[in-house]
Amino acid sequence: MNEWDYSIFWNEALKHIKEEISEIDNAMWFNNISYEGSKQNSIILSVPSAFYRDQVIQKFNVLIHEKLRELTGSKIEVEFNVVPHKETSPVQKTITKEKKVNAPLPQKRNPTLRKDYTFENFVIGESNSFAANACIAISKNPGKSYNPCLIYGGVGLGKTHLIQSIGNSIEENFENMKVVYVTAEQFTNEFIQQLKNHQIHKFKNKYRKVDVLLIDDIHFLENKDSTQEELFHTFNALYDYNKQMVFTCDRPVSELKTLTDRLRSRFERGLNVDLQPPSYETRSAILKQKIESMHVHLDDDIIDFICKNVTTNVRDLEAALTKLIAYADLLNKKITIEIAKEQLKDIFINPKQGNITINEIQRVVADYFNLSHNDLRGKKRTKAIAFPRQIAMYITREITEYSTTEVGIEFGGRDHTTVMHACQRIESKLKLDPSLDSIIQRLIREIKETRTIS
Repeated sequence: MNEWDYSIFWNEALKHIKEEISEIDNAMWFNNISYEGSKQNSIILSVPSAFYRDQVIQKFNVLIHEKLRELTGSKIEVEFNVVPHKETSPVQKTITKEKKVNAPLPQKRNPTLRKDYTFENFVIGESNSFAANACIAISKNPGKSYNPCLIYGGVGLGKTHLIQSIGNSIEENFENMKVVYVTAEQFTNEFIQQLKNHQIHKFKNKYRKVDVLLIDDIHFLENKDSTQEELFHTFNALYDYNKQMVFTCDRPVSELKTLTDRLRSRFERGLNVDLQPPSYETRSAILKQKIESMHVHLDDDIIDFICKNVTTNVRDLEAALTKLIAYADLLNKKITIEIAKEQLKDIFINPKQGNITINEIQRVVADYFNLSHNDLRGKKRTKAIAFPRQIAMYITREITEYSTTEVGIEFGGRDHTTVMHACQRIESKLKLDPSLDSIIQRLIREIKETRTIS
């Protein structure tokens, strides 16, 4: 027997993993993993494709390593060998192993930046052209123009892709510039840890002596007064020396309720650009680029079907594509439009994934309260109309990705602060009147039921 035989540990780990994941995940991902062998402190597993390997690593890598460490008491590495099915998969792959013909990456590459987040593979359309071109301009002339820059928009619209593309481009073209990318959560946790260790000077040295500071998701800073104070001073130190700063947020900074006024004014001092949900043409271009990069094939009618039904963001497009490719890869079947409709129906039913419009929400709420559609969009502020209007605004924010600005426009051109106030009123009423929640849930169910898939 191999001196380093870990098959017993792997089989036991597999039992533990299966107890913690769903039957669907087990059937889809773990039933096709085979123990192949082992060597010192390493287990070798075989998987049917490179796509399969990448998905397992992305979804379950941490869980696998945790279970192996619990069972062995030491760190066990996991290696994956791609062993294709004997039959050719209908999802035509042009490669099954990682190609190594590209030039090697620089040895000092920034580990916090994803190498695939570049301007070259960011699809520019009408909804994001202003933001994308601003970021490209920043990367060519950091610290000189558009400083600071704030990119805001809903989830999955490309904020992280753009901000990291700036970092990658600057590192490639400005060899001596120090670039730091961090999420606001990481920034906060690091600040707290250094305070605890009485080493705040290290924290200040790290962030105040950079040439480019990229901070993702600043909405995380809400209600964190000490971290906001530190970022304020960091901002001033960098700004005084013309160091480039770029931030992202899931909404305009004016909508961050507990952000200090002086920090808010710093974010608003420079260029603020927003990202909107991509148009059909942009969604189609994004999907085709993803398909090409994954070396697979989908018929145009399937691409059209996905693009018509996923209108929210890029992340949801990728989720739909990943599910179809996994289905074809694991079951060795060609994807047809019928299979696509069947496999994606659950994704499309999710209210934040589908085509729910503000108009549909207004119609259902108006019907329930025996009002006209125009009453909710009009200027009347009587209680009989104002309260249903507030409910409609609240539901819109709950089940869609529309910003408060977009919601306000659809409700008679109202200001985004009016929408925020309406949502706060309903939240307060829900705490005092439990019956209101049942009404809202009933309306949400009706809105979802009236929605149809294209």
